[in-house]
Amino acid sequence: MSHDLLLYAHVIGAIVLLGTGAGIAFFMVMSNQSRDPTLIAHVAGIVVLADMVFTATAAFFQPITGYFLARSAGWPVFEGWVGLSLLLYVVVGAFWLPVVAMQTRMRNLARTARDTDAPLPPEYHRLYRLWFACGFPAFAAVLAIVWLMLFKPSF
Repeated sequence: MSHDLLLYAHVIGAIVLLGTGAGIAFFMVMSNQSRDPTLIAHVAGIVVLADMVFTATAAFFQPITGYFLARSAGWPVFEGWVGLSLLLYVVVGAFWLPVVAMQTRMRNLARTARDTDAPLPPEYHRLYRLWFACGFPAFAAVLAIVWLMLFKPSF
């Protein structure tokens, strides 16, 4: 695969990760503000699906395209800005994996509240606060990775 094609695939993956992450966060926050279990159950269902289809796919291919791109360009994989990017990628994953489980649980709790015509339970609100808090370091790490990819600082 040519360097330009690898670069293109890698940039598309970064766009998907950043865009899907921002979109998911926006829609979850907006639906949560309604406090409506029906709306939250619907939106959370879409969010969980989008995370599996888009985020998981891009997250799987990013390190693969990144590895081959680094080799093609002659960049050392575990040093400098590439190594720091990989470390930040692990940080993102450490926050993203639990967030997927939280989103799934919040969806299920909202569905139960909807189906029983009950308010959202305290567990939902606790998970939402934790989900919200996990988003900040993960999103900041993704932004830092994009910055590193664009500017390639020397360390």
